[in-house]
Amino acid sequence: MNQSQLTLVEQYRKKLYRIAWRIQYRARVQTNHEFVMEKNEAVATPSFTDSANSKMYILQLINSLSSEIGKAIIFDLYILDKTEAQIARELKLSQQAVNKWKKKMLRQLSQMLSSSNCSN
Repeated sequence: MNQSQLTLVEQYRKKLYRIAWRIQYRARVQTNHEFVMEKNEAVATPSFTDSANSKMYILQLINSLSSEIGKAIIFDLYILDKTEAQIARELKLSQQAVNKWKKKMLRQLSQMLSSSNCSN
């Protein structure tokens, strides 16, 4: 790969990390605060097929990870909206270990996504 492709890959990796951080932040905010909707406020919901396709794609990505514990941690964090502390208690790990697994799995996802983008 040439230098411009490497910088592009790094940009994608940084974007994925930012997305993962935002997802985790939103999940924390959502669990800490109760969201109250106005009675007359209309909510745009995605169609069932769009939602189902997105969930299937995300589950495929998670299932393609190399480690079973990594899969469980990413699934619990981003799908079930659990905190690192909750997962650590369930898996009998330290919160730091859960955080390291999360970072490792996000790096792996980033590499998978960047390699699939380069091959297309």
